[in-house]
Amino acid sequence: MNSADEFRKERTEAIARMSADGELMQKSIDWMIHADRYKYTYNYRWLGRPIIKHPNDIVAMQEIIWETKPDLIVETGIAHGGSVIFSASMLELLGGDGMVMAIDIDIREHNRREIEAHPLFRRVRMIEGPSTAPEIAELVRDEASRRGRVMVVLDSNHAHDHVLAELRLYAPLVSVGAYLILPDTFIEYFPPGYYADRPWDVGNNPMTALRAFMAENGDFEIDRELCGKLMITEGYDGYLKRTRA
Repeated sequence: MNSADEFRKERTEAIARMSADGELMQKSIDWMIHADRYKYTYNYRWLGRPIIKHPNDIVAMQEIIWETKPDLIVETGIAHGGSVIFSASMLELLGGDGMVMAIDIDIREHNRREIEAHPLFRRVRMIEGPSTAPEIAELVRDEASRRGRVMVVLDSNHAHDHVLAELRLYAPLVSVGAYLILPDTFIEYFPPGYYADRPWDVGNNPMTALRAFMAENGDFEIDRELCGKLMITEGYDGYLKRTRA
């Protein structure tokens, strides 16, 4: 075995041991809850735009995009646009005519101005409206039909019914070998009532929608090695690879 293969083998074995360490996972969740008191994920920017993600998830997204080379990335949820600009920057590195289609029910005017002024906006198409509206889903399907490899990130309303509806609408667009990413599954592991001012909670969030979706759809598998190495992440079990058409 050469040194590169040995390194990969050691890494895979270490990740498997780490992901089985329940104490470490609980410590990671406890850290996230504590850090959230200070809005920890609000501290980072990508090429000038607030990205509102844990750094581990940013690195994981980079690994996925570089490995799978999508030419269309569909994102629901825009906020300040950091994730959209991140995806556009990765597509820029890949070359070609890759594009991000980003959907949000309410694109705030100051965010729209900043995103539209960004040097990478030429790789972005923003759509304002409900991600589950049939006419918006049809726009995305039309674009996806003209693309070679499609990746999807679902990061809008985190309530179970909404996420499950998004999964059913947009999962079929994901190419075999590409990824569907479902952030904010961590909500299931936070204390009940933590998000008292939001329509999601323990038992009603992206993780519960993911479990329901996986029970009815056999086309995707959770990337256990990727999920297992992150620990501090918004997407526990939320990195899905399409393995069959």
